[in-house]
Amino acid sequence: MTRPIAALALVVGLSNPAIAQALPPLEEDPTVVSGFYAIGLADEVRKNCDDISPRWIRAVTFLNSLKNYAERKGYSSADIKALRNNDAAEDALRYRIRADLAARGATPDNPEGYCAVGRAEIAAETQAGRLLSAH
Repeated sequence: MTRPIAALALVVGLSNPAIAQALPPLEEDPTVVSGFYAIGLADEVRKNCDDISPRWIRAVTFLNSLKNYAERKGYSSADIKALRNNDAAEDALRYRIRADLAARGATPDNPEGYCAVGRAEIAAETQAGRLLSAH
């Protein structure tokens, strides 16, 4: 009787990708990466442009949606916590965001560039733009 149970466990395991194989690191998931990129871009814009403010409720709601997405994919609370505490991944993302902003004219020497990027994101209704409000 143990063989049918073992066989059933094997079939169930193979039909669930999260169980059948290890998940890639959460910081490599494209949805999570693009979500954190949008949050980081919006944060840099709002910190450097007085004419644009954050939409805090939308930001918190969006963060919760990323957490729910990760949980649905099979990531554990420990995986999510590890991502929150991953300084190397955060630094790499921050570098990417700042390079993108600089390429778009937003630098500490040109604070108006942050406002221009923010207004463009808002107008294009990107995820970062939906996290911002222009005055």
